[in-house]
Amino acid sequence: MPREPDSDFVEALARGLAILTAFSPTATALTVSDAAARTSLPRPTARRLLLTLEKLGYVRSSNGLYTLTTKVLELGTTYISALGIWELARPHLEALVAQTGESSSMSQLDGSDIVYVARVAVPKIIALSVHIGTRFPAVATSMGQVLLADLPHDELGRVLATPSQSGIIPRSAPARAKLERDLEEVRKRGWALSDERLSLGIRSIAAPVRDAAGTTVAAVNVTVHAAETSVAELKRRHLPLLLATAAGITEEFTHLARLPVPDPLTRA
Repeated sequence: MPREPDSDFVEALARGLAILTAFSPTATALTVSDAAARTSLPRPTARRLLLTLEKLGYVRSSNGLYTLTTKVLELGTTYISALGIWELARPHLEALVAQTGESSSMSQLDGSDIVYVARVAVPKIIALSVHIGTRFPAVATSMGQVLLADLPHDELGRVLATPSQSGIIPRSAPARAKLERDLEEVRKRGWALSDERLSLGIRSIAAPVRDAAGTTVAAVNVTVHAAETSVAELKRRHLPLLLATAAGITEEFTHLARLPVPDPLTRA
């Protein structure tokens, strides 16, 4: 049914939002033609909208395919803060925090930053404020090392060349050669440690969350105050619990991926 004329209706905004919502669990990567078909927009219009969204950081392109970035989370920060994101993971994080007495978070990679997408905190004073949507340079964090370690070499180089948008200057960041060695160690052992790299007093350990294909889609961590918890205690006491938590979330993600998800285009 044609839309009735409305002088207050902004067609360009509606079309841009239509492009964003064209992505679905069964269509996470779209060509320009795919986006045009899913939105009933002319192909040149869909192309211009995708290029605009790419420049704004909401999508990225590779070999003619467009995918959403975690920046789209910023569009719903208020909702996310109220209800939480990835409710599937939250019970696991809450159980981990109950066992460790320390804060736990989940993040994804966006450019050269990690972006927090879920968090269960305990009332402890740390040097940096963290909430859902917070960005930190990936190279200085345990979750960032976990996420970077899963990237192919060429993509790793491209990601590291992307300027950080976090506004945080790490206390220390490894040179490229040292980072390469660190990431190789992360791949071998399956977890990463950041010992006051991001900020004085912040020590954390992280593990990967994987999808059904074995690709790292997120990272979870345990964060402690360096003055309270040694590296040895962090590895001895918290690491086994963290690895079990990451494995539990991975298992649920894998089961979820096997469930049939209706494609919006096939609905009557």
